[in-house]
Amino acid sequence: MRYLVCGGAGYIGAHMVKDLARAGHEVVVLDNLSTGHREAVRWGRLIEVDITDRLALRRALQGEHFDGVVHMCAKSLVGESVVEPYLYYQNNVMGTLNVLEWMREAGVRRFVFSSTAAVFGHPQQDTIDETHPTEPINPYGQSKLMVEQILRSAADAYGLDSVTLRYFNACGADPDGGIGESHQPETHLIPNLLNSLLEPGSRLKVFGEDYPTPDGTCIRDYVHVNDLARAHGLALELMQSGESRGAHVFNLGNGSGFSVKQVIAAAKQVTGKEVEYDIAERRAGDPAVLVASSAKARQVLGWTTEFDDMSAILQTAWHWHCSPSY
Repeated sequence: MRYLVCGGAGYIGAHMVKDLARAGHEVVVLDNLSTGHREAVRWGRLIEVDITDRLALRRALQGEHFDGVVHMCAKSLVGESVVEPYLYYQNNVMGTLNVLEWMREAGVRRFVFSSTAAVFGHPQQDTIDETHPTEPINPYGQSKLMVEQILRSAADAYGLDSVTLRYFNACGADPDGGIGESHQPETHLIPNLLNSLLEPGSRLKVFGEDYPTPDGTCIRDYVHVNDLARAHGLALELMQSGESRGAHVFNLGNGSGFSVKQVIAAAKQVTGKEVEYDIAERRAGDPAVLVASSAKARQVLGWTTEFDDMSAILQTAWHWHCSPSY
C-alpha cells in the first residue's frame, strides 16, 4: 500500500514510518519540520509543507494518491496551549480539517488519527477505558477531542473510515538506536531523566511527592513508541480489510502504571548511575494516577505490547541517548 504520514519527521511519526516501510509499504512523509527532524526521514520521500496553509497543502499533494493517511501533525505542549490557545486550535483543528478536505477531494477514505489521554481531563477511575467521560481541561486536549468529533461527523456525512488512537505516555526509542525522542523544549520524564545523567551538574525536577500514591509521586502508563507504531499499522489493516466501517476509538497503554520514583529506580538499574533530583511543587492539573485499559485495542486490533517492563523501555531510550545520532 501507499500511505501518507503527516508528522512523519516527529518522534512517534518517524517510528511509524519505519514500521510501515519494514512491512513493505511505500511511505511519503508530510511535515513542516517545526518540531520534527529532517534527518529522521529515512524511509520515504519528504513533502515539506505546513498543513495550516490550505493552498500550499493542496499544491504539494496535487496528483498524489494514497491508500490511507496517518495524521500526527499537532502541537502538544499542554502549558503552551493554555497560553496560546488560538495557535492550538488553528494547528490541531483547522490544520486537520485542511488534510481531511484534501482527502475527500482526492478520494482517500482511510484515516488514522493521533489523539491523546488529555481528552479525558481529570480521571474518574484509576484505569481508563474508551467509555470514560471526555472532559479535557486544557486547549490541547480540547483540540484533539474536537477532531475526534469531526471524524464521527465525517463518517456519517462522507463515509470516511477512521481510527483514533489515544496515546498515554509514549516513551522509549527504536532498539536499533537510529531514532528516538528529542524535543525542544523537552517536557517528558524519561528523556529529561536521562539527559540529567549525561549533562554535568544537571538535576532532574520531580513535580510533587505528596500525591495519594504508595511513594507520593505520580503514576503514569508508559507505552513504548514501537508498540504505538505497530498499533497504527494494525489500524490501517483493519480499515483496508473493509471489516470495520465508520469512526473508531482505541486507548493505547500498557495497562499498568509506574510512579516517578519507580522510573528513577529503574534508570539507576539500567545506567548504573545515581539520579540526582529536586522536588518541585505539583503542576496544575496533574492527576495522581493515569493508566489505560487497552482491552478494546487488544481485542479488535489484535494489538500486543512488546515492551511491558520499565527497565526494557529505559534500555532502549538510554541506548538512543548515548548514540552519535542523539
